[in-house]
Amino acid sequence: MTTLLKPLRRIAAYAVCADSSGRVLLVRASERSGTPGAWSLPGGAVDHGEDPNHTVVRETAAETGLSVAVSDLADVLADMRALPDRGITIHTDRLIYRVAVRGGTLADRAGERPTDLARWYTLDEARELPLRSFTARALGLPASSTDVVPDEAPEFPSFYAVPGPDGLHRAQRFAAYAVCTDPAGRVLLTRVSDGYPGAGCWHLPGGGTDYGEQPGAALIRELVEETGQTGRLVELLGVASHRDAASLGPEGYPIDWHGVRAFYRVVVDKPNPLTVADVGGSTCEARWFGRDELAALPTHRLTEVTAEAVHAARLA
Repeated sequence: MTTLLKPLRRIAAYAVCADSSGRVLLVRASERSGTPGAWSLPGGAVDHGEDPNHTVVRETAAETGLSVAVSDLADVLADMRALPDRGITIHTDRLIYRVAVRGGTLADRAGERPTDLARWYTLDEARELPLRSFTARALGLPASSTDVVPDEAPEFPSFYAVPGPDGLHRAQRFAAYAVCTDPAGRVLLTRVSDGYPGAGCWHLPGGGTDYGEQPGAALIRELVEETGQTGRLVELLGVASHRDAASLGPEGYPIDWHGVRAFYRVVVDKPNPLTVADVGGSTCEARWFGRDELAALPTHRLTEVTAEAVHAARLA
């Protein structure tokens, strides 16, 4: 029964890398991995405080011997897989980047790593391989069955901090946020409640994703909970990675906090009256801003991710 397995979460970044012939770069999982023999995109877990852009470059070099440069963000997705032999279920938030090779020599990394082979394959050749599910999706190939999917999503706390090597608690969290507009071109923002990091600042609607939840679905759910609006997901705009080495929130003690946040363009076709359903939570107010009003807001009144997302969406 996969419901009895210990739940874990992680954030990871992967490379979609094609050569001049259209072949894609894949790596094979070694006997040290949870899915030996399966093929996937090169990449791996995002270290605490690390920008996922750096993760994908570091992991690709470690697994293939090639140095790559990130071109753009291709997709963000989540999945669960059960590893009964290890007694765990893992939810992974995966950031998929397009990259280009800038040097190095393709080499296998057999030994202590969770991958042992690196190869270039045409898409027709890749189709015949035992692919990890997220890799098949990223390459536009039929879904693979190499991953064991849990019977159901286990219970897992929305906030999870652990002691770090320096004795300070640390937390890494994946979240999804909306650059949300209505037919009049107004932008929807929420205000951070007292007692939370960024208190009083205007923030994007959204928040942390639940275990087993896709980021887009989480965003639409959060939009309803925080503002009472029903939105339509339009496009993925980007990912922001921010670290606050000593964030202080309602827990009452400093936390070394690393947030990785996907932000999307969302449209509310028929605005409802603004309501905040999660009374007593991190959101105390929701408000529509005209473009001029938004442009007039001082930067210090916006959270960091909000300022970055509004700039990416060319709204200010």
